[in-house]
Amino acid sequence: MSLVLILGAGVWLGFRALTVKDELEQAQALLGSAGDDLSTADRIAELGTHAEAAAAAAGDPVWRLAEFVPFVGDNLRAVRLASESLDVLANDLAQPVIAAMSQEGDGSPLSRVLPIIQSQAPVVTSLAADVQAVSGSSTLIGPVRSGVDQVDEVLQATAPTIAILPSLLGMDGARNYLLVFQNNAEASSLGGSAASQTLITADQGNISIAAQASSANFTEGVPVDVPVDQSALELYSSYLVDHVNTTTSRPDFPTAAKLLQAFWQRDIRPDQIDGVISVDPIALGRILKATGPIDVGGVELTDKNAVSILLKDVYEWWDPYASKADAAASDAFFAAVASTVFEKVASGNFDLKDMAWAVSEGIDRGDIMMWSEDPAIAAVLDGQRIAGVLPVSNTDASTVGVFFRDTSASKIDYYMDSAVALTATCTDGTTTYTTQTTLHLDLTQQEADALPRYVKSAKAGASQFRTEVFVYGPPGMTLTDASVEGAEASVMRTDVQDLGRPVASFQVLLAPSESGTVTATFTGPSDIADPAVVTTPMVRPTEVQITNSCG
Repeated sequence: MSLVLILGAGVWLGFRALTVKDELEQAQALLGSAGDDLSTADRIAELGTHAEAAAAAAGDPVWRLAEFVPFVGDNLRAVRLASESLDVLANDLAQPVIAAMSQEGDGSPLSRVLPIIQSQAPVVTSLAADVQAVSGSSTLIGPVRSGVDQVDEVLQATAPTIAILPSLLGMDGARNYLLVFQNNAEASSLGGSAASQTLITADQGNISIAAQASSANFTEGVPVDVPVDQSALELYSSYLVDHVNTTTSRPDFPTAAKLLQAFWQRDIRPDQIDGVISVDPIALGRILKATGPIDVGGVELTDKNAVSILLKDVYEWWDPYASKADAAASDAFFAAVASTVFEKVASGNFDLKDMAWAVSEGIDRGDIMMWSEDPAIAAVLDGQRIAGVLPVSNTDASTVGVFFRDTSASKIDYYMDSAVALTATCTDGTTTYTTQTTLHLDLTQQEADALPRYVKSAKAGASQFRTEVFVYGPPGMTLTDASVEGAEASVMRTDVQDLGRPVASFQVLLAPSESGTVTATFTGPSDIADPAVVTTPMVRPTEVQITNSCG
C-alpha cells in the first residue's frame, strides 16, 4: 500500500512539475520577447497568469512535502520560490502599480502607488532572502540553477529599492533632493559642469519644485566648508571647492554631492537636503523617449534633438557674455526645461517600458547618479553604478578610470572625440596595464572661428582648447610610466594617489582638427580580475577597446 502511495505521489509530483515547467517557460518567453505586439500592461498581465499558475502548482501539499527529500528537495524548493517570486512581482506589485498610475484620482500617481509598494515590500524582501539562500545549494541541477539565479539577480536588485522607496518619496515625512543638471559640453570627470540646480520636495509621493538656481547665483572663489582629501586638491586645485561649476571634477559623486549641498545651503537657501541626484542632457534625451516631446518657450525638445539643442543650439540663441539679459534668458531656458520634464515625469504620463530603459541606460552609462546621507538609502546605492564611485577593489573587475576636464572655460566638448585603448599583458607574475587615451577636436579652423563666443575658449578664442586627462589605475597597482604624443600635451602629475588608486594627470592643448594622445602604464600582481574601463560620459561616447592577453 505504501509503495502505491509513493508511486502515486511521484506521478502526481511529475504532473505538477510539468505544469510548472510549462508555465515558467511561457513566462520567460514573455520576459525575453522583443516584440511590440503587447503593451507593457498586457505583457505583465499575461506574465502574471503564467506565474500564478506555476506558483499554484508548486504550492501543492505533495510538492511541499517532497521538499524535505534529500537532493530533490532543494530543487523543488528553488522552483517553488522562483514561481512565487514571479507571481508576487507580476500580480501583487506590477499590475496594481500600473493600474494606480493610469487611473484618475487625488494626488500624484506616485502617491497612489506608494501604499501598494509599502504593503508588498516585506513580502518581496522575505522572498529575496529565501531565494538567495536556496540559490546557494550545491544540489541544484543545471536548468534549475540557471532559472533561480536569474530570479535571484532580479530580486537582489529589486527588493532593496522597493524597501526604501516609500521613505525615499516622503511616505514618513517630506524629503528634499537637489537635482543637478550637468553640462557635458564643458566636460568634467563626472560628466560636465554643474551649471543648473533644482530643489525638489517629495511628500507622501507628491513631488514639487521648491527652488531653482544657476551658476550665476553662487559665490565664486570662496571655498565651502566641506572636508576634501588633499590628494583631490592636488589634482583638481581649489576650483574643486570654491567654484560650483567644477565640483564634479573628481570622479567620485559623493565628493561632488557634499560640495553641491554645501554650496546650495550657503549661497541659495539653508534647506535640509536629504540627497543629491545628477542628470545630464544625454539622460534627458532618453527620458523624452518615454514621455514624448516637450515644448519650452516654443521650442520642441524630443529624444532626437534634446542633446543638440541643450549643448549646442542654445549658445547660438543667447550669448551670456554679451549681456545680463542673454545670460538670464539662457538660465531661464535651462530651468524651464528641467521643470517641464520634471512635471511630465511626476505626472506619471510616460511609457513604463521606455522609462525603465531610459533610467537603466542612464545609470549604466554614468548619466544618472545619486547620493544620500540616509544610511538605508546609502546601503542600497553602495556598490552600484548609480553611486558614481570607482570600485574599491579588483574583485569583480580590475577597473581603469579615464576622465576628462575642460579647463578652457568653453563648451567645446560637443565636438570632441575620445578613445581609450587598454592593453593588459602578464609576464613573470606581473600584470601590466597600458592605457592609451586619444582626444581629437573634430572641426576645422573655419568651423571653430564661426562658433558662438560662449563656446570658444575664454582665453584662446577659437585657436586652442585645453583639456585635462586623469587616468586612475586599479587599486593595488603602481604607476610606472606616463608619456604624451601629438599636439601640445604634457604630463602634469604622477605622484598622487587618489581614491585609493595611482593617478597620472595630463594636459592636452588642441587646435581645431588636431589630436593628442597620452599614455599611462600601471603594473601589479597577476592574480587580479579581467580589465574594465570607466570614462566620463561624453557627448560623443568614448570609444573603448580592451585587449587582454592575460587569459
